[in-house]
Amino acid sequence: MADDQSRTGIRYAAPDIVSFCDRVHAAHDGPLREAFEAPAAAGMPPIMVAPSEGKLLGFLLGLIGARRVVEIGTLAGYSAIRMARALPPDGHLISLEVDPKHASVARQNIERAGLGERVEVRVGQALSLLGELAGEGPFDAVFVDADKEGYCDYGRWARDNLRPGGLLLADNVYLFGNLLADTPTAEAMRRFHEESAAAFESVCVPTPDGLLLARQRGG
Repeated sequence: MADDQSRTGIRYAAPDIVSFCDRVHAAHDGPLREAFEAPAAAGMPPIMVAPSEGKLLGFLLGLIGARRVVEIGTLAGYSAIRMARALPPDGHLISLEVDPKHASVARQNIERAGLGERVEVRVGQALSLLGELAGEGPFDAVFVDADKEGYCDYGRWARDNLRPGGLLLADNVYLFGNLLADTPTAEAMRRFHEESAAAFESVCVPTPDGLLLARQRGG
């Protein structure tokens, strides 16, 4: 890392700088704090998006005037709250979660945030639920933060079900630093990058674990 910084002139932000920026630009109110802390309290994996990434998701949805959004991977509802707050009053976020316990915790957090009418959590295997959702589109945005082996399938679904100008967003596309490893999961994630670049206007934002941002052509 030090050698990379000296060659490029880039100085990577220390954790205390990131924390400062989170507090200033992506501060938590009560419902956000409860949802962010819920995984630890409920014995769930703490794999939600970071505060600034969550704020960015909502910011991007606001920029495109999103009204109908699909989220793949709910966990405790933190990212769902961030995104739903960016939607208009008649907006609708459908969040898909495979684990019934996670879905239950998420629904409680979403209700406490006053967003129960705007967010629907559906439980089941994502590909099966997406098959049912295909008739309800097109959608303005799809956010993927679920099983990494499935990202190609989710990206292809987004390609077929996003409106022109709609957004595909995907977290953890650096695969926890293992994107270039010689494993089936890493190979699948690289294929997701390549397919997204071919199908969309795309960029990989260098967040701590990579956020893919792709725009459906034609809008």
